[in-house]
Amino acid sequence: MDSFREFSFTAFIDLLGTFAFAISGIRLASGKQIDWFGAYVVGLVTAVGGGTTRDLLLGVTPFWMQNGSCFFTTGVALLAALVLKNRLFRWRSALFIFDSIGLGLFTVVGISKSLAAGLPFWVCIVMGTVTGSVGGVVRDVLLNEVPLLFRKDIYALACVVGGIVYFIGSYFRLPPGLSELLSALTVIAIRAIALRFHVHLPLLNATPDPPHDRET
Repeated sequence: MDSFREFSFTAFIDLLGTFAFAISGIRLASGKQIDWFGAYVVGLVTAVGGGTTRDLLLGVTPFWMQNGSCFFTTGVALLAALVLKNRLFRWRSALFIFDSIGLGLFTVVGISKSLAAGLPFWVCIVMGTVTGSVGGVVRDVLLNEVPLLFRKDIYALACVVGGIVYFIGSYFRLPPGLSELLSALTVIAIRAIALRFHVHLPLLNATPDPPHDRET
């Protein structure tokens, strides 16, 4: 019964994360003169990109080849976006909110699946970060945007901190569901705090060559 509950909670997080990431992809595509099918594809790759990369690194069949729920969930996300487009597409924070939710939830899913594969904690944190962030990278590349992962925004680092919180909870023997919830909320909170207080990593700027070293 306990394993069934844990599986059900992880599956619920996976579906919710899929919906959130699909919405973020569709929302960003809405400003790129893309048709409905194109928006669906962008939403789908946003939702499955990180998990596919994780599964390939783990040497297992990508999850969407065994369970097609992500295709249906993305369709629901597209329908919701079309119905609510007058509010959703004009809501300037929509992309940030849904992307942050998807990031937090998928970080937890990546950690949980890596733990089930018997991997050490540091690999699980890496896999959680991959699961959470790679889909957004694929989305941004398809839409000709600089990926959030490579900007000054706190993005992948939030996944790492969320993963550490997950294992702190496990160390203190918290229920798995509570550790997962705290981990996801940590990722979302870090993103929100970074936006609110303009916290970001330093930019890597090339230092101009001294005038006397330049070619004449």
